[in-house]
Amino acid sequence: MKKIISLFITLNMVFFTYNVTNTNAEENAENQSVDSLHLILNKHGIQTETNNAQSIDLRFQQKETINKESIIKAEADDKKSTKVSKEEKKLLAQLVHAEAKGEPFGGKVAVAEVVLNRVEHEQFPDTIKQVIYQENAFEPVANNSINKPADKESYKAVQEALEVNDNSKELLYFYNPETATDDWIRSRDVVKTIGNHAFAI
Repeated sequence: MKKIISLFITLNMVFFTYNVTNTNAEENAENQSVDSLHLILNKHGIQTETNNAQSIDLRFQQKETINKESIIKAEADDKKSTKVSKEEKKLLAQLVHAEAKGEPFGGKVAVAEVVLNRVEHEQFPDTIKQVIYQENAFEPVANNSINKPADKESYKAVQEALEVNDNSKELLYFYNPETATDDWIRSRDVVKTIGNHAFAI
């Protein structure tokens, strides 16, 4: 009887040791997998503060979502840029040159943005050419300075306005506070001032 009890205890100990060893092996394997995930995610700019696999998976999904949003934005910017013809870019650059010659580069970009914003706005015409040639919209059209060739910086400003998606979407007007004589334009809410131009909504 004692031999049977002893054998039973021994078998239980062997079984227990096997389970512990097997469990530890599984945990070690899981920890190694998690550690590998840590290294991979950290390498791609995802900071992980826990060994929780579910948390890591969530962070990975967030990173993937951000990447997809960046790709979608880039594609939208490309479409925005390519749907404008060479003739329209040329005309817009000539307006930028006439309106903002001698102004900072950011001011030139903002002038181009005003035109592009008007194209998208329901209260203005639907094309760049129509917006620029709208009656009494821009002084260079009235004095024919719109017909002068644009410089390289004006073309560059137009391209940046087409590609960069910033917080200037609401800008619809600009004027020089020192020379403007129209009381109505002065009543618009000024969002920012660049060089000699006030940009308003």
